[in-house]
Amino acid sequence: MCGRYASSRDAGDLADEFEVDQLRIDALLPKSWNVAPTDPVYAVLDRPPRPDRPRERQLRELTWGLVPSWAKDARIGSRLINARMETVADKPAFKRAFAAKRCLLPADGYYEWYETEQPATGKAGRRAKQPFFIRPADGGVLAMAGLYEIWRDPRRPDDDPHPFRWTCTIITTNAEDSLGRIHDRMPLMVERERWDEWLDPTTPATLDLLVPAAPGRLTAYPVTTLVNNVKNNGPELVEPLEVS
Repeated sequence: MCGRYASSRDAGDLADEFEVDQLRIDALLPKSWNVAPTDPVYAVLDRPPRPDRPRERQLRELTWGLVPSWAKDARIGSRLINARMETVADKPAFKRAFAAKRCLLPADGYYEWYETEQPATGKAGRRAKQPFFIRPADGGVLAMAGLYEIWRDPRRPDDDPHPFRWTCTIITTNAEDSLGRIHDRMPLMVERERWDEWLDPTTPATLDLLVPAAPGRLTAYPVTTLVNNVKNNGPELVEPLEVS
């Protein structure tokens, strides 16, 4: 799964990188090196054409944890932070979004934890886990494949100016061999040449668009266990750990 990632690029840089037409954000998000489920995150998505405008690429602020449009309670989102590639086209929580509400979630990289042979401090019978930061080897942006939904909050009155909640999830797949030793799952990347096709809301998606990262495309290295606590947040979290 993908349960934590880093996102330190500002909105303007992301708008340029993804050739965004409209910035649809109320306030700039702070840089984060410890993005956690239920946090607000940047997402790139294409809205379908309307009589008054063509298809439009937007940078939006979404909440990480997808709330399907049919959900009765928004709390379901905390359990839907990831969607498995193997079932995303058929699972009720995701299949409508997979058909027409696909997005890209920009990241510097993501974290995974590797179980070591060392016992965890103060936890008898448990092994310590070493966090790793996994990022593009070339230092570029990691465009994670995602889905988004728009949920009408029934608690808000009809005249509320913001009755809808925009949420998202990250699609995961089996980790490629060099990363599988750390964790068996990884977020799916969408390569630049496939961004337009993935984001196009007028064309149904196919699983052919979801291709795991090629071997060597990502690099991984151990980082400080400070990342274990979501209260810790700073560039030191992604600094390589010196291993003796």
